[in-house]
Amino acid sequence: MLISTDLDSLRVYEALASEVRLKIIEKLFEKERHVKELAAELFLSNAVVSGHIRKLEEAGIVGSKMKRIDGGTYKVCFVKLEFLQIKLSPDAPASLSFHELSLPIGHYTDYEVWPTCGIATTEKLIGQYDNPACFIEPERVNAGILWTAKGWVEYKIPNYLHKDQRLYEIEISLEIGSEAPRVNENWPSDICFFLNEKPLGVWRSPGDFGKTRGRLTPEWWHSDVNQYGLLKVLRIKETGTYIDGQRISDIGLCDIETNAMNWTFRIAAEDTGRGRGGLTLYGKGFGNYNQDIIVRSFYTYR
Repeated sequence: MLISTDLDSLRVYEALASEVRLKIIEKLFEKERHVKELAAELFLSNAVVSGHIRKLEEAGIVGSKMKRIDGGTYKVCFVKLEFLQIKLSPDAPASLSFHELSLPIGHYTDYEVWPTCGIATTEKLIGQYDNPACFIEPERVNAGILWTAKGWVEYKIPNYLHKDQRLYEIEISLEIGSEAPRVNENWPSDICFFLNEKPLGVWRSPGDFGKTRGRLTPEWWHSDVNQYGLLKVLRIKETGTYIDGQRISDIGLCDIETNAMNWTFRIAAEDTGRGRGGLTLYGKGFGNYNQDIIVRSFYTYR
C-alpha cells in the first residue's frame, strides 16, 4: 500500500497511532484470530477490541470473515498487507504523461554471475543450481526469479519518447533483495544501479529474506531458500537520483544520455567480502509483488 500526505491517507496514520492496534496487528501476523480471542489475550472487552478492529479495517490494514467454529459463528480477522510505503513528496504536475514498460526479469541482454546463483520460472528451475551457463538458456525469458552471489544483469529499455516530448522523470520499480547461501535475513548487500553506464547510486539491501514464505511463491519452491524481496522505487529526476524518496546521488537526467534509441539499465551486486553481498530479483509469480521491472518515462510536451 502506498500512502502519502493526502487526507485519504490520514485514516491509515490514525489506525497505526495506537499501542493496542499495533499489538493486534502483531498477533494477527502470528495467526488469524477472532475478536473474542484477541480480547482475552489483550485483557480487553469484546466491544473495545471490535472498535479497534473497525479502525484497522477502515484503513485497509485488516480484513475479516465470518467463520463457523465449534458450532458458533465468529468474526475472524487477518492482516491484509505486510508493507506500507509513505510518499512525502508532492505529486508530479497534472500535465505529465508517461510511457510504461513491464520488463520481465529474464529479458536481460548481458550478465555476469557467480555461485551461489540460479534462475527459475514459476514452474521449474532452469538448468542447474550454481551454473552460470544456465543464464543464457533461451527459457530465461520466462524467469520469475534469479539470484547471484555477486555480479550483475543488464537490460535494454526502449526509448519511446518523441521529439516533441521532454523527459521529466524516469521511474523504475522492482522487487529485490540480497543473496546468501540458503537464507540469512541479516546479510547486507550494496546493490548499485547504472543507467547508460552512469552510476546512479547504491542501495544497501538488509538481507536475504526467507523465514516467511513469499505470498506468491509457487508450491514447488523450497522453503529454505530466498522467498521475497523489498519493493524499491528508483527515480531519476533533474535534481538527482532517489530510492523511495531518499536521495542517493547527484546524478540527474542532464548527466545521462537519454536521447538514444535504447537505454541500458544495469543492476550490480558489489563483491564486498565474506558474509554479505549478492542480489535476488523477483518477477511475476514470485515474492510478494506480482510485477516484473516496471519502467515509466514521465514527460511533458515542449
